Amino acid sequence: MSDSPLPIPVEPETEAQRQRRERRALLEAVIYVTDEPLTVDQLADGLEWPKAEIESLLAELVADSRQDSRGVEIRAVAGGFRMSTKPEHHDAVRRFVKTLKPPLKLSLPALETLAVIAYKQPVTLPEILAIRGVSGPGVVKTLLERKLITTAGRKQVIGRPILYKTSREFLVQFGLSDLSELPSLKEFEELSRAALGEDDLLLPPAPDAATPA
Repeated sequence: MSDSPLPIPVEPETEAQRQRRERRALLEAVIYVTDEPLTVDQLADGLEWPKAEIESLLAELVADSRQDSRGVEIRAVAGGFRMSTKPEHHDAVRRFVKTLKPPLKLSLPALETLAVIAYKQPVTLPEILAIRGVSGPGVVKTLLERKLITTAGRKQVIGRPILYKTSREFLVQFGLSDLSELPSLKEFEELSRAALGEDDLLLPPAPDAATPA
């Protein structure tokens, strides 16, 4: 008589389980092929599924992607959900990508200006120039064209200069959910240096109030 354990019977998949499995797979595919973070409303409208179901499936996908065996994850970014490589793989992936094509770079002045705006926002052009100590209107124009910053009204002082702040695209590019996740100035410097491939990147001194308004 064989001592082999009897096979455990597998319950057949119900129609509801099959539909949920297929919808979860489709939702993952939609997030994968989309560059911009997708909100729950966008997903619900585009797929014509209930928002509650979208939220439930997203929670499953987010939890599953956090497993150590996964190299990419679905996470909340800038008010939506986006698929990206895990932080622990960023350096290795960045080095690999650089071997394939020249990276898209910002100039040092542009990165310095972006740092000032990120950590002092909202901030006017005269205030930016006072911190950087050099001329910068052209750099601000570049950052506006790259959609990394946007206007935030006018400061109520003589001349009413335009206020600038970081944009949603800034959050997307840096993989941040909101400004509360803004890295320290030292981390920002390291990210910028890695993107540029420079050994000596000069960023402005840390402001008194490191937390953005």
